[in-house]
Amino acid sequence: MAFVMMRKDKKDEEDGGNPFKNIEKATVVQEARTFNDPHIHTRKCCLILTKLLYLINQGEVLATVEATETFFAMTKLFQSKDVTLRRMVYLTIKEMCKLAEDVIIVTSSLTKDMNSKEDLFRASAVRALCKITDGSMLQGIERYLKQAIVDRDHSVASAALVSSLHLSRENFEIVKRWVNEVQQATSSDDHMVQYHAVGVLYQIKKNDKLAITKLVSKQARHSLRSPFAHCLMIRIASKIIEDDDDSKGNSLYDYLESCLRHKSEMVVYEAARAIVNLKNVQSKDLSPAVSVLQLFLGSPKPHLRFAAAKTLNKVAITHPLSVTTCNLDLENLVTDSNRNIATLAITTLLKTGSEASVERLMKQITSFMSEISDEFKTVVVDAIKALCLKFPRKHLTMMNFLSAMLRDEGGFEYKKAIVDTIISIIEENKEAAESGLAHLCEFIEDCEHTSIAVRVLHLLGKEGPKTLTPSKYIRYIYNRVILENSPVRAASVCALAKLGAQVPSLKENIVTLLSRCMTDSDDEVRDRATFCVNVLQENSQSLSNAVIVNGLSVSVFGLERALMHYIKTDLVQPFNLKSVPVATTRVESKVDNVANQKAATTTASKQDLLAEQLARIPQFANLGPLFKSSDKAIEVTESETEYVVRCIKHVFQKHIVFQFDCTNTLEDQLLENAYVEIEPSDDFEVESTVPVATLAFNAPGTTYTCVSVPEDTELMTGSFVNTLKFIVKDCDVNTGEADEEGYEDEYVLEDVEVYPSDYMQRVLKSNFAASWEELDGEQESEETYVLSSISTIEDAVKEVTDLMGMQPCERSDKVSRDKNSHTLLLAGVYVSGDDALARAKFALAQGQITMLLTARSKNEIPLALIHKA
Repeated sequence: MAFVMMRKDKKDEEDGGNPFKNIEKATVVQEARTFNDPHIHTRKCCLILTKLLYLINQGEVLATVEATETFFAMTKLFQSKDVTLRRMVYLTIKEMCKLAEDVIIVTSSLTKDMNSKEDLFRASAVRALCKITDGSMLQGIERYLKQAIVDRDHSVASAALVSSLHLSRENFEIVKRWVNEVQQATSSDDHMVQYHAVGVLYQIKKNDKLAITKLVSKQARHSLRSPFAHCLMIRIASKIIEDDDDSKGNSLYDYLESCLRHKSEMVVYEAARAIVNLKNVQSKDLSPAVSVLQLFLGSPKPHLRFAAAKTLNKVAITHPLSVTTCNLDLENLVTDSNRNIATLAITTLLKTGSEASVERLMKQITSFMSEISDEFKTVVVDAIKALCLKFPRKHLTMMNFLSAMLRDEGGFEYKKAIVDTIISIIEENKEAAESGLAHLCEFIEDCEHTSIAVRVLHLLGKEGPKTLTPSKYIRYIYNRVILENSPVRAASVCALAKLGAQVPSLKENIVTLLSRCMTDSDDEVRDRATFCVNVLQENSQSLSNAVIVNGLSVSVFGLERALMHYIKTDLVQPFNLKSVPVATTRVESKVDNVANQKAATTTASKQDLLAEQLARIPQFANLGPLFKSSDKAIEVTESETEYVVRCIKHVFQKHIVFQFDCTNTLEDQLLENAYVEIEPSDDFEVESTVPVATLAFNAPGTTYTCVSVPEDTELMTGSFVNTLKFIVKDCDVNTGEADEEGYEDEYVLEDVEVYPSDYMQRVLKSNFAASWEELDGEQESEETYVLSSISTIEDAVKEVTDLMGMQPCERSDKVSRDKNSHTLLLAGVYVSGDDALARAKFALAQGQITMLLTARSKNEIPLALIHKA
């Protein structure tokens, strides 16, 4: 018999060992009626409650009637004094309180248990009671909860504190009154009670920066016993330093540094991690944290070695010189038995080591790549990417290593990381383009991931024409047309078309290949092939550049709206593509991913949503398509003031709409008929204002002001003086009812500037040279400037790009090291729909930067704005 039982248990284990695998809801609900029996069967009731909890946690939905009947039957189990059954009852109450009705019937039983002499009942009763309590009932048990917070039993105190934390989300004002008891609990001898008390205290005071700073300072002086509480205080301190650079940063940093000498390893590591993750941290400030992490590298405990290696790996990205002192210790970890630690050690050495050590480290990585998970293989890939940017001459070694990794087994994320790294190396280092493209061509011959294959084909269409022999890529691309699924075939058609558009000698052969695709079984592939063949046969380079090479940079939602509006007209005039808003997406990272087209077409951009929002306002319905909205809202008040206002500029062809998002932070005031009065400069005229009807406490509202734009380019920019005007009504803090009578008041806001870049939208030109030649003979202007306030070419490139609001092309915003000259290529679209291109040549001589700026467009207005910027 014992042998049979043993075999049965083994079979259950092989099946997964789940005794509740095949239970049914109806059966369990029926069994729950056992709770009503006069004699309570403890073990049987525990099993039924376990089944019930299992069903709920598996997502089984109990009807309200079923849940309520079961809940009421379960309340009979309070007659039993069995500890196990009682704790199961508490668990079930917490799970079923949202499903059943009238759960407050157990309030008296739970309150009785909370005040009983049985400590095992009390803690669980506190948790269950707080779970079923709402704001109206909380005041009735408030006295008991305050007593529980300072209870002598640590489990009861912890339960009360954790429950307070959950209650504070909905009943913050009530929980805030318990601050004295919570403060007393922070002096507890128990580590968990002290930790939970500090967490609740922070939750109560988190909106008061001064109080939080005092809390950290006080706890720093009176050393906490709990290492968990210390870790929480470290996180709070680092958050304050991050949020407020010029506050008590020095004293808080000293506190973080003092924690590096704590006796608990957990606290020491948390402090070191907090210091190295601070933004704008200097290398000299990193030194104590790096020294501590260096000691952990030699620890016999694997978790400490892993934590230190992982943290130093991140530090090496931004401060490689600070980590070089740990290189000897990291070298010792290369042979660590834990391969994850060894991987982190090698990748850190790759970021901090010299060019001579690269090949030796690569050989060491190769020896155990097959033994580590995809997650850590991705870490290796990221390290190689950083290494290629640091030592461009080693790109061949890196490329060969990455191509070997591509041929190995691995998941989607791992393969995607390798492909992204190769693409990044190709874009950063033109010398690596040939070898990189060759490796990617081999990879897509046997690539099982559609999105990655599409990305590689997109790159071949973009970079292939720039290589010495573009024709060698035709075979790889056309193979995908023959062998792959429809998304890959569609991407292949576009890649072939780009080769034909940019390499005249290949055009005839490519048209022949594309003609064969016109009979494809997929309509998307057929349409693309037909379109590309017709464009290429026009023999118009400007047309090919516009629709094949550069593509249409228009908003899909905007195009749909413009076409819907057009078909409602008499259709006498041809459709003007310039009336369609330009796409705001940063095109340089865009991938021609046909597989994701359905998802892309159903997601509107932020500007599309704003355009729809403005179109619903009658005053703005006739302004035409929205050209551009501010990328970021402009703060026109301080964040701590009584009224918080942010401004967003919406630019139309002849108008600018200023959107003011207002928040009233005064609880005892209600604002009505609030609007912003604008005093425009020069020839701007205010045409309409849309006020917000009411601004209640912490309820955001939006008001708009529309101004017309003057035609003179000298007057199209300027400063606007703003004043928020409104009617104030005093209101009761408790009821929220406002007085009938109010009075007019106003609040001065900061000025808002309109810049030349507001009239320009970023657009990427894949072939800038061809686009530049197309505008030859059009409007052109050239000026020379001395940039006396800028010391480096990198800063000059960034400053000019931001001022003009145009898109850098062909990665010209990346400045090579130790170069005294650089050319920046910029492309954009003016508010009228005309393309505008700019070429800025920088030269550094005798510590001074000179810029020769040349601009071309069909319209002279954007040229004037470019030079005015």
